[in-house]
Amino acid sequence: MAPRTAAAAACMVLGLGLIGGAVTGSWIVDDDGDATTATSFSSSAGLWHNVPVDELFPPTVLGTGAGPGGADRAWTRIAVAPATGCADGFDALLRKVLAPVGCQRLIRATYTDATQSYVTTVGLLFTKADPAAMTALAKRVESERLDRRTDLLPLPYAAKGTAAERFGPHQRASWTISVLTDAPVVAYAVSGWADGRTVDTPQPAADAEASGATTAAAQAGLGNEAQGLADRIERRLRQNTAGSATEKPS
Repeated sequence: MAPRTAAAAACMVLGLGLIGGAVTGSWIVDDDGDATTATSFSSSAGLWHNVPVDELFPPTVLGTGAGPGGADRAWTRIAVAPATGCADGFDALLRKVLAPVGCQRLIRATYTDATQSYVTTVGLLFTKADPAAMTALAKRVESERLDRRTDLLPLPYAAKGTAAERFGPHQRASWTISVLTDAPVVAYAVSGWADGRTVDTPQPAADAEASGATTAAAQAGLGNEAQGLADRIERRLRQNTAGSATEKPS
């Protein structure tokens, strides 16, 4: 046993020397799934100020097959909201639902489609929660179907001087909310018409996208607008999280 112990110790010392003794193994190897996941989760918490806005909310987003019937979509960013707290981002009841995970920072951007007929605000709420709290919230949202309730909606960002300047609370037509469990983030999108028409009963994107849906939001493809853009912004977030978690510090 003694020779084996000595050899193991020598290997450990050599390994520490090679990496400078200043970084943890999760940066170097990928054989510890828990450590890698924890590193990824913590790395994503700071993306709102560590990553340029164009990386999280690109000026143009392509949605191949994202429209009704698999039609292609393209969205152009028309406004980026200043990073803020959460008071102006959600209806009051939704703020209460999200309160257990806290609010570190909310970042939002508003896009329009190629025809400027529709506008969609997409947002990323960076929470203060750990993985257990995010998982608990995700389970509650799913089990209670809180992402389908019309009294639990995110608010649009109606930037003046843009196609979205009339995109207020009463213009919300469809929306989607996703509570991530691999990052301390709640992602969402809410869509409506750019002409300022009011909507009496918003429809969740999942319902508006369903085959046979006949509401005005469904017929206009506003569920596809919200879901398609939210999916792609969430994908960008994960790409940046992966890059941040695997980057070796100097």
